Amino acid sequence: MKIAVNTRLLLKNKLEGIGWFIYETMKRITRAHPEHEFFFIFDRKYDDSFIFSTNVTPFVAGIPARHPFLHYLWYEHSVPAVLNRIKPDIFISPDGYCSLKTTFKTLIVIHDLNFEHYPENMPWLPRKYYRYFTPRYAKKAERIATVSQYSKQDISGQYGIDPQKIDVVFNGASNLFTPVSLTKKSEIKTRFTEGHDFFVFIGALNPRKNLANLFSAFDIFKEKTGSSVRLVIIGEKMWWTNDIESAYNSMKYSRDVVFTGRLGMPLLTEVVGSALALTYVSVFEGFGIPILEAFKSEIPVITSNITSMPEVAADAALFADPFKPKSIAEGMIRIYSDQSLREELIAKGKKRHQDFSWDITADRLWASVTKIVG
Repeated sequence: MKIAVNTRLLLKNKLEGIGWFIYETMKRITRAHPEHEFFFIFDRKYDDSFIFSTNVTPFVAGIPARHPFLHYLWYEHSVPAVLNRIKPDIFISPDGYCSLKTTFKTLIVIHDLNFEHYPENMPWLPRKYYRYFTPRYAKKAERIATVSQYSKQDISGQYGIDPQKIDVVFNGASNLFTPVSLTKKSEIKTRFTEGHDFFVFIGALNPRKNLANLFSAFDIFKEKTGSSVRLVIIGEKMWWTNDIESAYNSMKYSRDVVFTGRLGMPLLTEVVGSALALTYVSVFEGFGIPILEAFKSEIPVITSNITSMPEVAADAALFADPFKPKSIAEGMIRIYSDQSLREELIAKGKKRHQDFSWDITADRLWASVTKIVG
């Protein structure tokens, strides 16, 4: 069988959430199925480390697609041209886009519909692109895979898609996230927070990650506890808006907020594993991989009580109302002041993360493929 895969988000040292999804699933699927041919379609020069096995043939199609106009050209012109050369039995597009012009059977992975619920959180042109094309992609594809039951229901409800056409494959987390030794924790605290304990946030710094309310909650936490605990923010300023900037500038304890920018492995795992807890209180998530990363690192989790996050965390996290800084702060205070609670959440997290893995994700994604082509 010939299987074409959209791999444009496999970028050396620049893997984000969807990029990691493609990396972890395709590495496993290609190696597990040497009897099939895989054709990886890139939009720029690729790194050889992404050619996971001898049954993978790379193609570079057109120009880099990093803008809505270029997205259109790439998916509706460059990709169909390559597919016509390959003549695959199926085209897998794991980044939420596909081609309306291709006649080949398509499996698309739609991770979430944040842009339908919070369109104001995206720049105008990408927002218009997503809202115009995604429902058309969803109807065009033979099957849709997504990463949570929440997202399945959302896609079905928003676009009128038969839920039987949608498969839930979930996400996993890297096995590099493991507990950190006391010695390493001390080194990390000395390096980043002058030796003090800290809460950690991981993710692109954009409005849906709810940093404005997290900053407000941290101020409340500091006022009520008088502690020296810091807040470490890991991630790039993807869409650092005026609201986020204003919330940060108005903080009383802004000097106790540490911005690290993007961190590579293994430093990222060491910082996460050294934290007092993960504070992940987004207003919207299709899954929330950092929750699993924290569970594997054996630190407690404070997360939102909406969208997919309760589904992922189950009983292994403290939940907060992401729209109320006081609710977030109450969770931070409880984690800070109650060691037995921390230990209870860590134990539950160790158990919960075993329900998710990239092996499970890859197997479920392959099952979606076989539903289309047998």
